[in-house]
Formats: sequence, structure tokens, C-alpha cells
Amino acid sequence: MTTKTAELTNLHPDIVEFQNNIRAKYAVENQTAKKGQILFVGSSLMEIFPIEKFQQNLDLGLNKVIYNRGVRATTTADLLEHIETLIFDLEPSKIFINIGTNDIGFNVPEGVFLENYDNILHQIKEKLPDAVVYVMAYYPINTADNFGEEESEHSQFYKHRSNELLVAANAKVEQLAKKNGCKFINVNAGLSDANDNLRKELTFDGAHILPDGYEIVLKNMKKYLE
Repeated sequence: MTTKTAELTNLHPDIVEFQNNIRAKYAVENQTAKKGQILFVGSSLMEIFPIEKFQQNLDLGLNKVIYNRGVRATTTADLLEHIETLIFDLEPSKIFINIGTNDIGFNVPEGVFLENYDNILHQIKEKLPDAVVYVMAYYPINTADNFGEEESEHSQFYKHRSNELLVAANAKVEQLAKKNGCKFINVNAGLSDANDNLRKELTFDGAHILPDGYEIVLKNMKKYLE
């Protein structure tokens, strides 16, 4: 059974409707998708990764299709609840997973967050024993610069989000990856400025990355995709 906190049930109705719609869309697409391909899965940081456009415009030299099954505002509990649609229906041979930043941002108890993540990885290795699973380190964020939001909005969004929290979470998630026979990878080289913040020109709000930033990430990921 998945665990949700009261705070997580208070998502804006428009967000919940979007989540339901995009998962329904993925479910339909899964019916004709090729099995044994590469999967990107996670929250909005994965959803907005323009990998399909990159596949068309960049010479990645891959003989497999990359499917993106990211869903905004998704937590580890959400991924567990919809794991069939978001992962297992595709029977991927490689999985790149970036999940948990919303757990941190929504102040989900750490024990719940880590238990959920552990459960996700355990289920993947149990049901897809031959799949190579890459657990991605969390991207840096930028809480120092102004991106046009109100001060109150900025304070609320970053109340439970910081690079220090993400670095601490990375260490714990890396241990979960090792426990479940997965590979922990950090593909963030080139994203940070001299103060270890996400470079201002690579983000539109301090937390989400622009296409130029994802090109950097993709360059760092390429050796794992091949």
C-alpha cells in the first residue's frame, strides 16, 4: 500500500487532472510502444526533459527508443501507485529514474520517502531482473536568484527545498541503489555555478531546467544510454 500525507492530497485540482490525463495518455501509448527500450521516469524534472525532440534533432547514435513517462508533481508514493503504467507496461531494458524531489519539497517524512523509493527499486528488480536501473542524483537548484516570483511565493516553494537537503538525500538514495543492485549516477557536471547553485541561465524558476541545461545532462548521460 502506498503512503500519502495529508499535505499531498491538497494538490491543486488542475494538477491532479493533468496527472490523471497524462497517465491515461501514457497508458494508451504503452499499448503500441516497443518492449525492451529505454525509459525515463520521474516527476516534472523528467517530464519536461525534451528527450523525444533530442532524439529527432541530435545524433545520439542509439539503436533503441527512449520513452519519457515523467509526470509533474509526482512523489514516490504516486509512482508506486501507478508503477504498472509508468514502468512495467513498457518492459524496458534500461530505466533512468529521477524521483523524490517533491517528497522533499512537500516535506514528506524521510522514512516514508526512503521506504517508498526502496519499494520502487525492489519491485523493478523483482519484475524486471534483467533491466539496468540508473538512479539519478538530484539536480542542483537555485534559491539565490530572483525569477520574477513574489517573495512569499519564493519562500513557500523553497521552504523545504535546498541544495543541502538534496545533497543529503543523494547520499541516502545512493545507498538504496546499492542495496537493490541499481547504479547510482550523477550527471550534473556543468549545471552549477561557482556557489553550487543551478546556473541562472539554465533555469526558468530556480528548480526546473531549460532545454540548454538538459543538453548538458544528456551529454553526461550518453555513456549510460549506449
